[in-house]
Amino acid sequence: MVKEFPNIVKVLGETEPTFDLLKEGVEVINAKYANGVTEKDLIYGAMKGMVEALGDPYTVFMEPPDAKIFKDNVGGAFEGIGAEIGVRDGVLTVISPLKDSPAERAGLKAGDKILKVDETETADLSLDAAVQIIRGPKGTTVVLTVAREGNEENLEISIVRDTIKIPNIKFEEKEDDIAYIQLYHFTEKATKDFRDTADEVLRSDAKRIILDLRNNPGGFLEVAVDIAGWFLDPGLTVVTEDRGGKGENEVYRTDGSAGLLEYPLVILVNQGSASASEILAGALRDHRGVILVGEKTFGKGSVQELTSLSDKSSIKITVAKWLTPNGVSIQEDGLMPDFEVKMTQEILDLDGDVQLEKAIEKVKEL
Repeated sequence: MVKEFPNIVKVLGETEPTFDLLKEGVEVINAKYANGVTEKDLIYGAMKGMVEALGDPYTVFMEPPDAKIFKDNVGGAFEGIGAEIGVRDGVLTVISPLKDSPAERAGLKAGDKILKVDETETADLSLDAAVQIIRGPKGTTVVLTVAREGNEENLEISIVRDTIKIPNIKFEEKEDDIAYIQLYHFTEKATKDFRDTADEVLRSDAKRIILDLRNNPGGFLEVAVDIAGWFLDPGLTVVTEDRGGKGENEVYRTDGSAGLLEYPLVILVNQGSASASEILAGALRDHRGVILVGEKTFGKGSVQELTSLSDKSSIKITVAKWLTPNGVSIQEDGLMPDFEVKMTQEILDLDGDVQLEKAIEKVKEL
């Protein structure tokens, strides 16, 4: 016996589908599906399907347990491997392992393409689904199968998960009165940490600065704006959120002391520099002509907002793309350095940190 579903006939033959079609789909499943299914499964499945239809790896639906984990992780400490993961050209890709993390110690590199997590292939996983299975309790092991540029064969990297505490900043004085500041992540605490470091620079004999944003996967936009305020006059545009006609664009401007404005500055970047790192580097180059040294950045230039739903599930949804002060989109293309210097483990072992050496050379000329 064939049961008639009028709206399905209309869709196939004459009209565009409406949300009434979802109701009919539920009716078909409840009437026909042999194994049984709950209403919650159908609703959550439909939510995930709608989000996946957008084709945006950074827009995801999270059921209540996953939503809670995500919110807890924003606080700066969690259990896992300690690596920022994104999607490049449709492939799950390491943006950057965090400093002193299990991922870094195991040898995971920025740019590694993650093909499998243990025995699970990542090709059909959403970004957040992949992140959830990579994370896990402290002391457990996960094996990532990765493709790495320059390697003919895939690598299997075994990583023991641990509690991840996200570091923020490192400061040291280098030769010829150069202040070297390495910023690892734009966490909530990074604003204070950078202020303390800036005070150290001002008290020191430093006459020029190298800001190292390599392998910095980003973090809070507001923190990047605050830090930009140390290097730029007040009132200058740091970044514009282009909402694509869904509301007014939002412009973020400096509101700081400009305490480091007079210091000649060079910035180090690589393919692990993403999101807030790209915003900060782009703003300083657009306004001050600051030289970027290293490799092209990751190209994570979209803005996500987290919206909590009535049952404590959440949608993390892309609401805008970031534009540098000159109106350039960071998304996908990233930022090209003014002086491109390639770095591999082999180069590091043989010749040392050639990117830093180039940055020292260029800042001395300023």
